[in-house]
Amino acid sequence: MPEQNLVVVGASLAGLRAAEAARKAGFPGTVTLVGAEEHLPYDRPPLSKAYLDPGPTPPDTTFRARSALDDAGIDLRLGTTATHLDPDEKAIHTSHCSVPYDIAVIATGSSARVLPGTAAMTGVVTLRTLDDAVTVRTALDNRARTVVVGAGFIGSEVASGARKRGLDVTVVEALPVPLVRAIGTDMGRACADLHRRNGVDLRCGVGVEKVLGNGHVEAVQLSDGSTLEADLVVVGVGADPATEWLETSGITLDRGVVCDETMATSLPGVYAAGDVARWHNPLFDASMRLEHWTSAAEQGALAVRNALDPQAAKPYSTVPYFWSDWYDTRIQFVGVPEADEIRTVTGHLEDGQFVALYRRGDRVVGALALDHQTHIMKYRALIAKSASWEQALDYARTRQHKDAALDAAR
Repeated sequence: MPEQNLVVVGASLAGLRAAEAARKAGFPGTVTLVGAEEHLPYDRPPLSKAYLDPGPTPPDTTFRARSALDDAGIDLRLGTTATHLDPDEKAIHTSHCSVPYDIAVIATGSSARVLPGTAAMTGVVTLRTLDDAVTVRTALDNRARTVVVGAGFIGSEVASGARKRGLDVTVVEALPVPLVRAIGTDMGRACADLHRRNGVDLRCGVGVEKVLGNGHVEAVQLSDGSTLEADLVVVGVGADPATEWLETSGITLDRGVVCDETMATSLPGVYAAGDVARWHNPLFDASMRLEHWTSAAEQGALAVRNALDPQAAKPYSTVPYFWSDWYDTRIQFVGVPEADEIRTVTGHLEDGQFVALYRRGDRVVGALALDHQTHIMKYRALIAKSASWEQALDYARTRQHKDAALDAAR
């Protein structure tokens, strides 16, 4: 039997986990990992968190040394952009060459949205790549007047990094309340209060009309007629799955690469993982595309195992999980935010330290925790078991009693 070729397109977390999982599973063929950036595979969440913290040296976010990948027999091709997948040739065409595949895993992630008319203007950046993080950190080190467009998680983490340096920062959010789609209106208001308590000028319900500057950003003109002077504008208004290179491949696309519950796409031998994949999550009986670290890591490894042994393929069922660090607060969310009721079960919204549960029908489907790290994973386990709303409330009451007893003993 001729040697098989596995090609993984995308050298970030999901792609790296796919390539390494193939070797761990004993795959004897060639493993090629194609990455558009020149950098070794690196961890993205720290780029908007610890990487922006003040200090002489930012943390190293590299996952593996080149030698470790070489030792694993992974042919890493950096600075190589995938341009087309040809299912008839069974080849991935790239900016440098054509790579044949028997099995392929698509892990090209997503691309940050940009503000119109700012492509040629320096000082206006997204925060998606290591190069972006270097640019933002350098500007903050130089005490840039900072405007953040978008009060989502990445934008809010940038604001936190600026405030840790004592810099003034304005966050502009088009929606009346931040994070409505991610955690709901009331919880979004509680997170907005975090910004205000930490000295951020948060402006909601206002958009960006124009970015002003001659080559380099000088100011941001808002829809309410006001103008903000700026040396740095960080744009955090979401991302789109990186599927442009697949549009002529015949693969099914719908706001991402469409996969079944095993991460298999519509093309034989082709799987997808990470931000680019929209798959059927059997736990919620829903189509999902997640931009979360945990799911990217899990999907990459499972996709390649399923690709190597389709007859024994296992579904990917998960409770979504993400976290974000703002100022001195850890925000964690598990599950899904679409709910009939959201109830605070621990702490108080106005204190900025609480746990809230999300109910759909008679089932608990989500949980949000601010500075209650020891609570959240229990709720994730309950959601994974399709626990009832009453079961979740019972646990919350039990937890309150235990916490009160611990406080009394201190």
